[in-house]
Amino acid sequence: MNFFSRKGRKDYAKTAERKQEMVKYLIPLALFLVLVVFLAIGLGRDPHEVPSPLINKAAPTFRLQQLKDPSKTFSSEDMRGKVWILNVWASWCVSCRDEHPLLIEYAKTGVVPIYGLNWKDKPEDALGWLADLGDPYVLSAADLDGRIAIDYGVYGAPETYLIDQSGTIRFKQIGALTPDVWSSKILPMVQELNRQGTSR
Repeated sequence: MNFFSRKGRKDYAKTAERKQEMVKYLIPLALFLVLVVFLAIGLGRDPHEVPSPLINKAAPTFRLQQLKDPSKTFSSEDMRGKVWILNVWASWCVSCRDEHPLLIEYAKTGVVPIYGLNWKDKPEDALGWLADLGDPYVLSAADLDGRIAIDYGVYGAPETYLIDQSGTIRFKQIGALTPDVWSSKILPMVQELNRQGTSR
């Protein structure tokens, strides 16, 4: 009897030991699988489409000096009743240079007015940049200390906001605009907002 009970205890101990070893390997495996799932979700998302808490909320108001004529100001309130784009840019921004030819092309279509928010830039550098590369903006406002960009939740230039007639932000693009974003997201939204505006 003692023999069997001792053997039974040994078997039980071995089984418990095996279970502990399995758990020791299963926990890292489970953690690895969870990590893979989160990574797959992250890779499936467009990094330029970071959810903004400002989408479908009132755009922060501002009044800033105009870049080309500091004796004049530009205010977000000046745009009430219009659908417009606010593009954050700077002469020191490499991606802004890549985006710039597209902005010039889009501005020529006249589909939606593009206004610039020149961010933490030296006015002479910004003006030289526009003189060299062309100016797609109706006008640019000078956000010299970057306070307005902070209000808009800017991560880094370039960033683009589509703002509707009531002053509500409808779309935000982090990073350079692309032909795909322009044609598949911005243009349809502009057309829909303009339709809504004319039907009121």
